[in-house]
Amino acid sequence: MKTESLYLGGAQQIGALSRINKGKVRDIYQLDEERLLFVTSDRVSAFDVVMNQGVPDKGRVLTAITAWWFEQTKDLCPNHILSTKVEDIPGLDPESQETLRGRVLIVRKTIPTVVEWVVRGYIAGSGWKEYKKQQTVCGIPLPAGLEFCQRLPQPLLTPTTKDDLHDEAISLERARELVGPKVFDRAHSVSLALFARGTETLKRLDIRLADTKFEFGCLPSGELILIDEALTPDSSRFWPSDDYEVGRNQKSYDKQILRDYLETLDWNKEAPAPQLPGELIDRISGRYLEICEKITGAPPEGVKL
Repeated sequence: MKTESLYLGGAQQIGALSRINKGKVRDIYQLDEERLLFVTSDRVSAFDVVMNQGVPDKGRVLTAITAWWFEQTKDLCPNHILSTKVEDIPGLDPESQETLRGRVLIVRKTIPTVVEWVVRGYIAGSGWKEYKKQQTVCGIPLPAGLEFCQRLPQPLLTPTTKDDLHDEAISLERARELVGPKVFDRAHSVSLALFARGTETLKRLDIRLADTKFEFGCLPSGELILIDEALTPDSSRFWPSDDYEVGRNQKSYDKQILRDYLETLDWNKEAPAPQLPGELIDRISGRYLEICEKITGAPPEGVKL
């Protein structure tokens, strides 16, 4: 599948709105004292390094999947989405509206926690590397004899720091110290509940949720709500159940294709990123569009297939 639409973002201004933050994938603009505008680009990162090339329509996929999950899980935890309509952004001309269609979230402003909340249901990635060395994941002891990509006895919360360069795994005790007992207890329980909901929902689609990360923010009232994205191919590992086999790399509906490719290169996982082949970019784009339709039942807004 070859796709043409590509938006790498990064504009200092959108209409009269000023950018206040540029993340690996999302740009954030100030709407007013209580609201922000999130714009999701087609930028793609791996090992915390942003690649030089984007993945066409990836931003629209992430926005569509996030909005869908936030709607499906609001009974478990409120979230920050107010609108996904470009028409609700003041001062945009028609051309800008079409460029940004399917990429925007108007959200409530919060104070994000300084921790990312990673939940693992299977042993893979950095967790597998640590387990091979010392039979733990993020310092949590696990039974001997687990194999690569094997399901864990129970899902584990394995929090990390949030850093512009590299996130670092931390213990549950350290996470509690950083955010305080009240926020920690709520984030802990909600993260596991969201993971269970995601696992149950995806199981009906013959997809295994291997791991994912959540982000939370606090409103002025102190209420903790779900923010950023949820259960997307950028924040999760999705494995098709019909191809799952313990002990080997899994076919995936996420950017594991990119990680696997980069692991074959003589690259130190530091910027600058290597050039990516066009065939790989097309494969990633096609996989993202496929998982979007599987989860939400429709292509993302603004995508013409």
